[in-house]
Amino acid sequence: MDIKDKVIIITGASEGIGKALAQALAKQGAKLVLAARSDAKIKQLTDSLPGSFGVHADMHQAADIAAMVDAALKQYGRIDILVNNAGQGMYCPIEQVDLEQYQSIMDLNVYAPLRAMQLVIPHMRRAGGGMIINISSMVSKNAYPSLGAYASTKYALNALSLTARAELASDKIVVSLMHPKMTATRFGANVVGADPAVDSQPLAPAPGVDTAEQVADKIIQLIHSEAAEATM
Repeated sequence: MDIKDKVIIITGASEGIGKALAQALAKQGAKLVLAARSDAKIKQLTDSLPGSFGVHADMHQAADIAAMVDAALKQYGRIDILVNNAGQGMYCPIEQVDLEQYQSIMDLNVYAPLRAMQLVIPHMRRAGGGMIINISSMVSKNAYPSLGAYASTKYALNALSLTARAELASDKIVVSLMHPKMTATRFGANVVGADPAVDSQPLAPAPGVDTAEQVADKIIQLIHSEAAEATM
């Protein structure tokens, strides 16, 4: 899919991969709807990116997700691409998983993307097509100690995404998965169950650690190729 003039929603756009993707897409002429909980960070980003506007969206809240979609439609009249990027990690042995925390992570990593997909699909179908990109993780391709709970949310997202890809192909709606690996962002600072003394600082670029900009470039390649999955 071409990017110029496409209306693209990005969730979790205030920092990290979402922010880097917004900046890269803006350079290619996209019309951006940038959603996040941090109003100040989103305002700062939209002020720097012509052709973008921000929406306050806590992806735990169904009403916020609906308002995000409504705002995009009111502003532009259509939605061409949805990027479900917002998410949170969890780090602890299976034996110690707190079920309430796990439900919260599941809500953000699985239910929220599903809600957003369900809201945009009818509009994309009426428009003759569109694209949905769900940001998963390479942990969903492996079994790492202490990452089972987090990985399970991404396993679920993979299943929903690949099934939706098959179901929506006849409507010309492409559903794709992006699987980042370790990325130099503040993701680790927000991981539930992580050791604050170890994980409070953002990762620095290093061998084996991708930058958010590198991941954004790969997502743009995925938009162009419309492949089912992409990895770093």
